Order: sequence, then structure tokens, then C-alpha cells
Amino acid sequence: MRQEQPTGFRGDAASAIVPVQPVLEVNGLKTWFFTRSGAVKAVDDVSFALARGETLAIVGESGCGKSVTALSLMRLVPDPPGRIVAGSIRLDDVDILALRDEELRAMRGRDISMIFQEPMTSLNPVMTIGRQLGEVLQLHQPLTRAQLRAKIVELLSLVRIPDATRRAKQYPHQLSGGMRQRVMIAIALACNPKVLIADEPTTALDVTVQAQILDLIVELQKKLGTAVILITHDLGLVAQTAQRVIVMYAGRKVEEAGVGALFADPQHQYTRGLLASLPRLGLLRGEAAANGRLQEIPGIVPALNDLPPGCAFAPRCPRADQRCRSEMPAYEQKRPGHWAACWHPGAGGGGP
Repeated sequence: MRQEQPTGFRGDAASAIVPVQPVLEVNGLKTWFFTRSGAVKAVDDVSFALARGETLAIVGESGCGKSVTALSLMRLVPDPPGRIVAGSIRLDDVDILALRDEELRAMRGRDISMIFQEPMTSLNPVMTIGRQLGEVLQLHQPLTRAQLRAKIVELLSLVRIPDATRRAKQYPHQLSGGMRQRVMIAIALACNPKVLIADEPTTALDVTVQAQILDLIVELQKKLGTAVILITHDLGLVAQTAQRVIVMYAGRKVEEAGVGALFADPQHQYTRGLLASLPRLGLLRGEAAANGRLQEIPGIVPALNDLPPGCAFAPRCPRADQRCRSEMPAYEQKRPGHWAACWHPGAGGGGP
């Protein structure tokens, strides 16, 4: 189900589209990994803001920096080799990067939480579901043993796990993939956080379960008023749930717009390539060009410690010229509320 576009936004050169009263503000974030072959700039000068109750999608191919951005917000980047080298992350005027370890532990789960990609590796295999959920509650809420048991059952029921009392006593391997993902959602929402980061929440799930998990996240967001950052490569998922989209490529933000504007008239050639690669009903029937074959973006994401000069997408772009290969395009507003870093914005001729 599509949600309504939130109101109260203004334009900003750094963040592109900024809520007037954001719950989360990220400015100039740089997260690098220092290796023997050089610094890997996994996140390089990324800025954005998030409004209360809004869903912001961050999309791009694997290796574009989406998940590292999410881990940076939680300060979960392994150090070494990773380190946040610049920027600021503010959650309701609290500087996350300035928090001490004990303050950070108190904030995680209570104010900002995360649904990780693979629940089987995120859940402890030797602890029951109820105990893992109870740990989060005990850390942030003063509950008696009876209150804790009741809250665990309540949360498992909230995420539509049947027979919650029995499931709370089971171990992760005794649950299906969809149920494990529901447990991860219950853990993430246990303390009603202000911001929920969903990192590929439907990966490895079958289509029917994906739809159920998606509907569940949207329903709980409306009920709890949580702001959501959706990390995904599934543009269909974005169209159903988000109000705004950030497109990342090679660690940088290359486009940002409202969902409708981005799908209707993408300005960056990388975004056009992503949209062109989506399967369409007519294409699957063989009614499109190229005998019904899906379009693809040639090549791969470049190594982040050896980026080409100019636009990082130039080696894969059908419209790239000498300027693209030598000069980094400015990140600027191409249309009202629509920002991109591209020397040849829009459709033009010869684009994907």
C-alpha cells in the first residue's frame, strides 16, 4: 500500500530534501575501511534527513554502500578496519558519534533499531526466542518477571506469530524463515524506537512471505509512528512503501527525489538503468524490443579503493563523454525537489 507524501519539507544543497523538523539528520558521512590495498571509501560524503513517520528508501546494487550506511547510523561498523572518518549523525539533536559506549548501548533498541538482512545469522542459535526478545526489554524497561513474559507474548502476537506462548520457548532453528524475520521485527520494535532501519528485510524469503513482511512493517509503522529507512535493491518494494528515494552508487549519493518523481522521470543515468532492468508484463510476453530480453547495466560496480576519475558510473554509462570521464559532476537540483549528480540528466537520446 502506498503511503501519503509527508508535508513540511524544504530544499537543501547538502541533504537535497530536508524535513523542517527531522528526527534524524546525517551530514557529510564518510565511512572508510583501511586495508593493505588502500582506503575503501564505502560511504563517501553522504547526507540526508528523515521525518517522523516517513519511509526513506536507499537503493543501489550490491557494493554501493547501502548497508555500510545503515551500520554507520548504529555505529556498528567493525573497527578495525572500518572507521567513520567525517560527518555527523544527529538523532533528535543527540550527536550519535559523540556518545560514550554505555550511552550508545542505551540508545540502540530504544531510540534507533535495525532489522538485519539474515535472521538466521542474527539470532543466537542456543537461546530461545523469548530470551532474546526479553534481553532487549530488560535493557531498556524496568519489568517484573511476569510483566516481561506478558510483553514477550504481546510482541510476538503483534508481528502475527501464532501460538506466541509456545513459540517464545522455541529456538531459531525451529522456526521458518518468515517467522524468524518476524522475530527480528519484534526485537527491533520492542521499545517503540523513533527510527527503524530495515536492511533488506525480505531477502531470501519467498514472494508470498515477502508481501506479508512488507505489509507488517507498513502496518506497524502506522500504528507506532516510527520513521523507517528501507535499505533495498528491490525497486518494486520501494514503489509500494516509500515516500522518498536515495540512489547510491560507489559509496556516494547520486540521486534523491520523491518516489513518484523518481520513477516518472529519473535524472541520473544509473537510476534509468536500474528502472530499465525491471521486468514488465509486456516484456515477459515478448512484446518489447530485443525479443523480450531484460535490459541490463553492463559491467560491475568499481572497486571503492580504485575509483575512476570523473563520474564513477562513466565506464558503464551509454551517454558518457570525455567530461564524464574526467570531471566529477556536481550534486545539484535538476527539478524542484529532485537532485542528481549527472552531466547528462534526464532521458535525452541514447539513454537506457
